[in-house]
Amino acid sequence: MTRAMITGITGMVGSHLADYLLAHTGWEIYGMCRWRSPQDNVRHLLRRAEKKDRLHFIYGDLKDSFSLQKALTEAKPDYVFHLAAQSYPRTSFDAPLDTLDTNILGTARLLEAIRACGLNPIIHVCSSSEVYGRVSADKLPINEDCLIHGASPYAISKIGTDHLGRFYAEAYGMKIMTTRMFTHTGPRRGDVFVESSFAKQIALIETGLIEPVIKVGNLKSMRTWADVRDAVRAYYLLATVNPCPGEVYNIGGAYSCTVGEMLQFLLSIAALPGHVDIIEDKERLRPLDADLQVPDTKKFTAHTGWRPEIAFEQTMTDLLMYWRKKISREGMVLTR
Repeated sequence: MTRAMITGITGMVGSHLADYLLAHTGWEIYGMCRWRSPQDNVRHLLRRAEKKDRLHFIYGDLKDSFSLQKALTEAKPDYVFHLAAQSYPRTSFDAPLDTLDTNILGTARLLEAIRACGLNPIIHVCSSSEVYGRVSADKLPINEDCLIHGASPYAISKIGTDHLGRFYAEAYGMKIMTTRMFTHTGPRRGDVFVESSFAKQIALIETGLIEPVIKVGNLKSMRTWADVRDAVRAYYLLATVNPCPGEVYNIGGAYSCTVGEMLQFLLSIAALPGHVDIIEDKERLRPLDADLQVPDTKKFTAHTGWRPEIAFEQTMTDLLMYWRKKISREGMVLTR
C-alpha cells in the first residue's frame, strides 16, 4: 500500500491535498500536525480519520526533531509533501526569528529525520514565488533562472528552504523536488492573506456585523492568481510524473490582475447594502513588497502536462462563499 505523509495537513493547501489524494488515489494518507493545530480546515475529514479510513493524523513539530522521527517511523512514507511552514509574509516582519526557525531549520530537521530513519521517499519541498522578491517589469514573466532577492523575512526563509531542497538532493541523493508556487487561494484561505481578508470583510458587511468599510493595503500590487485545488493537483503530478530529483519548478495560474482589480471583482459579486468605503490601513502595508508576481510556468507544464483549470472568477466566488458560510456558522470574527 502506497503511503503519503503531508506536513501541515491542517493548513489550506494541506487539507486540499488530502482531499485530492483521498479522491484520486488509493494511498494511505498520514497528516502531520501539531497537537495545538486548529482543525477547522479538516473538520470534514475528522470522521474519516476517527475510523482510520485511509487517513491518519500523526503529531509532529518542525521545531522538535524527535517528534519528526517518531512521525516518520509511524508513517513510513513513500511520498512526503512538505507544506508545513510559517506562511504569512506580513507576519514574518513581526516574527522573523520564528519564521526563519520554522521554515529553514524546520525543513533541515525534517530532511535529517528522513535520513536518520533510513527512508527514501519522493519528497516535495514547498518553496514560494516570494523568493524572487521585487522583480522589474522587463524580467516578466518570472522564470526559474530569475535572480533570487527576498523582500521579507518570509521570503528569506523560503530561499533557505529552497536551497536546502536542492542541497539534500545533490549531496545525499534524496529524491527531492522543489516548487515555487505563485499566489494560490480558494476556500479555507487564511484571513491574513489579502484576498481572503477582503472576502471576510465583505461577508461581515453583508451580515451587518461590521460597518461598510473595507480596510486595504497595497492595491497596486500585481498578482497571478491560481486556485488551491489546481495547486494540489500540480503537487500530485510533480511527485508522480517522472520525478526529477534536484529540480525546481515555478507553478502558478493563468490570470493576472492587481490586488485592487481583484477587490473590485469581489465587490461586483457581493450582496452589499449600499456604498462601501475603501480605506488604506497602514498596518496592512509591508515595509517592502514583492509587487510584480507573474510566473513563467513553461518548465513545469512541459514536464507534467499540468494546466490550471479553475477560472479566477470561480475561485473568488468560492472564497467569498466560504466566508459567508463560516460567518453564518460562527458569527463575528476579527477583521484582521
